[in-house]
Amino acid sequence: MPALLNFVSSIVAYYSDHKERILKSAKEWVMTIVVIVCINFVAFQPFKIPSESMVPTFLIGDFLIVNKFCYGYSNDSFRIGNFTFPLPKITGRLFARSLPKYGDVVVFRNPNDRDVNYVKRVIGLPGDTVQVKNGIVYVNDQPLQVIDDGEYVISDNGRYVVYRKYQEVLPNGYKHVILKFFQFGQAHLDNVGPFVVPSGHYFCMGDNRDNSQDSRVMEKVGFVPLERIMGRAECLFFSLSCKIYEIFKIPFSIRFERIFTAIR
Repeated sequence: MPALLNFVSSIVAYYSDHKERILKSAKEWVMTIVVIVCINFVAFQPFKIPSESMVPTFLIGDFLIVNKFCYGYSNDSFRIGNFTFPLPKITGRLFARSLPKYGDVVVFRNPNDRDVNYVKRVIGLPGDTVQVKNGIVYVNDQPLQVIDDGEYVISDNGRYVVYRKYQEVLPNGYKHVILKFFQFGQAHLDNVGPFVVPSGHYFCMGDNRDNSQDSRVMEKVGFVPLERIMGRAECLFFSLSCKIYEIFKIPFSIRFERIFTAIR
């Protein structure tokens, strides 16, 4: 007991002698945290990839930065994890600088399950007619060009799964990579549509075409309203091949080659 009292007394004495410096340091830490929270709340927000629907653009365990400023703000812009801040209803989008375009990778709140955040690529704009025939995407009755780009191998629970990789060319000339596990026309979402994209909505698809629940599945995702879009994915800032709670594996699981890479 005397030892404990001496310890407490020494702490009190130290605080008394260095009170101003301790309070100044505490204030600086609080301000730093406030600034970080404000940046996350208003301009940029981290997002973790939970599934393979956007492979090879994103891998499970990738952490990306979402630009919340580019499309302006709706109520769903002020969302962290599964929590949305209770703000007054925002009509339209505040401070919008641009609208989503072909090829943008967007993070949005699933219109049919508002507790789930999705990340997909914009394939169809408002007013477009989108259809998938034999695995080829048609936008306004024009087939998107696909260029064979070799094989892509995914490790899945100790086994290796071989996909075909393609370059897909969108109507604005934007090229991006897609994967196909099945031959064109043989996957369950290879023949769907046509879908006419309503005003103020977007048609979004995953790059891993045979392993993505997206706008092709109307009862689960469907058209994405502009007000549900949280922002545009800009870059990867970190990537892990292990679970975040597997502390001892982290030093050996960092994918250094993916850190700070731009998203295409």
